Amino acid sequence: MTDTLLVTGASGQLGRLVLDDLLASGKVAPAGIVATTRDPAKLADYAARGVTVRAADFDDPASLDAAFAGAGKVLIISTDALMEPGKRLVQHTAAVAAAKKAGVKHILYTSMPQPEDSLVTFAPDHLGTEEAIKATGIPYTILRDGWYAENLFQSLPHALTTGAWYTSTGTGRIAHITRADTAAALAGALLKAGNESRTYTLTGTKSRTAEEIAALVSGATGKPLKVVQVTDAQLAEGLKAAGLPEGFIPTVVSFDANTREGKIAAVTLDAEALSGRKTTPLEDFIAASRAVFLG
Repeated sequence: MTDTLLVTGASGQLGRLVLDDLLASGKVAPAGIVATTRDPAKLADYAARGVTVRAADFDDPASLDAAFAGAGKVLIISTDALMEPGKRLVQHTAAVAAAKKAGVKHILYTSMPQPEDSLVTFAPDHLGTEEAIKATGIPYTILRDGWYAENLFQSLPHALTTGAWYTSTGTGRIAHITRADTAAALAGALLKAGNESRTYTLTGTKSRTAEEIAALVSGATGKPLKVVQVTDAQLAEGLKAAGLPEGFIPTVVSFDANTREGKIAAVTLDAEALSGRKTTPLEDFIAASRAVFLG
């Protein structure tokens, strides 16, 4: 058994940031990091820095045996297979089984806030994965990642062109956290993981309503942005008219419903405790992203 740190999905946006933070920490040598991805060529720059890069496909469980060999701690970053209900749970449980077979000391997993009663369509995938990890008997760290501040890029640039942001979040609040701050917390958790099992929720330090977020975006861009509250059904119709893939519309609507019901409003300092640094205030993130919001 080694203390090699393994990161799955390492070629994704979050995974690459985790690798960067691990390398910058000075607490682990590049040779002590294994980065897995379906396409190793995408991580050639990390291989050149001494990181071990291995092929791993969660849809091919046989590929995971070689990929996970010798790992001491494994960070399973949840996949992006959102369009096929239940597919992620199959993928994740395959990774959990491979980690157990490899004899790892600790399993870490990127989950979501309150999967037990979340209204988000893919919450069962996260809850099922958490349960599979706990069933292994291996010490674990569940990292319930809050909503990324970058998610605002999906709707607000267009909303700014019309001056109206349609949402069904009501007075629900969200404590957005940047992807970079999330990655720093994941790296910190991976470095600190020991024999204890813990569950953390990673959020920013302040929660806000859609109206409060709109005010920040309007102030940073100099463009008016009015929040228009609609019903879930009206939101779904609007998303369909805008050309969003029909299979993804229920997921987007479920995000707003989940927010409206207060299931993403919690604020914790877990991210700061794990990373050892302050998280980025949303107003600073929005100000720095002015060009992105303006398109």
